[in-house]
Amino acid sequence: MPIPVRKEQYVYPPQPAPVRPFPAKKRPRIVRKEPTLVNRIVSLVFFMSVGIFVLPTAFQKTTMSFWHGSQYPYVKTDYHNLRFPTSNYVSNHWFLGERSLRGARVKKPLMTPLHEQNRLTGLENQLQNLAKQYPGIEPAVYVFDFENGNYAGINQDKSFSAASIIKLPVLIDLFRSIEAGRFTIYDQMQLTDVYRAEGSGSLQFKGDSVYTIDDLARAMITESDNSSTNMLIAKLGSMTGVNHGIREWGLGKTYLQTWLPDLDGTNRTTAAELAAILYNIDNPDFLSVSSREKIFDYMGHVHNNRLIEAGLGAGAAFMHKTGDIGKMLGDAGIVFAPNGKRYIVVILANRPHNSPSGKEFIVKASEIIYNKMIN
Repeated sequence: MPIPVRKEQYVYPPQPAPVRPFPAKKRPRIVRKEPTLVNRIVSLVFFMSVGIFVLPTAFQKTTMSFWHGSQYPYVKTDYHNLRFPTSNYVSNHWFLGERSLRGARVKKPLMTPLHEQNRLTGLENQLQNLAKQYPGIEPAVYVFDFENGNYAGINQDKSFSAASIIKLPVLIDLFRSIEAGRFTIYDQMQLTDVYRAEGSGSLQFKGDSVYTIDDLARAMITESDNSSTNMLIAKLGSMTGVNHGIREWGLGKTYLQTWLPDLDGTNRTTAAELAAILYNIDNPDFLSVSSREKIFDYMGHVHNNRLIEAGLGAGAAFMHKTGDIGKMLGDAGIVFAPNGKRYIVVILANRPHNSPSGKEFIVKASEIIYNKMIN
């Protein structure tokens, strides 16, 4: 008897085998304890103390100071730079109360660059050897001979605090503004507490008198008066206006960032750029003859004659501007030697605060430079 064949039944498409799920794990039951009355009272007292004592003080000292400036004179934090650290560059434009930079690289600078010829390496070596005798001094020196273009430099392109030498570009911008017809040298300004500044100068001790632009410019240079400087900066369109002029001249490392006195040294310059400013006082395409005569009149009567001038020989004339903020001492000007030699000399010296070594270095460096240039 034949064996019956069992026929398999196929389902298309094949169905997956049923999957038996894993049995769910039983989670342990968490028993939450209600806070006791004591814990609730402690928490309430804590948060009430924070709300009453901490938050108002923090709001007053941080949030309000953030927007309106600190009410406390001892708070030195610069909240603007905390919010916008990139704003700590040179600004020459003002929009909606914020500083910005425009036209830092001008296509055609108004100043003529110094036509440097041969480098005076022998003089540089002498100055370097002198600097080794003053290890606490960091110098920047630049010398330029009008006659042949020979020059010498040490750290001449390094940024230094300008101190009161920043008044030199303020003076130049002042006369360029006068030549542009924005105002005259006979215009008047009244001294008020807004401009009054401590430090050098006698205007800080005088009443709310009226002064001409000529009076203010003379005081700014001859006695390095800070109050008159602030008045002239305001006349020129504040620091923004002065910086804009400096950029148009073609200078990239000289700028104003603080009203005088700038004891922290935030106004900056270099020895080479100061030399460029001095060089262009004689440039008829940059300043008129009448402006040059006034500028040299001011610079020829500077009261401080204890720096570069102290190292010059008998009969030499010196048109210059000095600067001193304790940690930086400097002098910059043009020497007119009795033999007809004329040269620019700029000496800046970072030093321990008010150290006499800074003055000693500048005087001795001036002596070395003078003897080299006239011989």
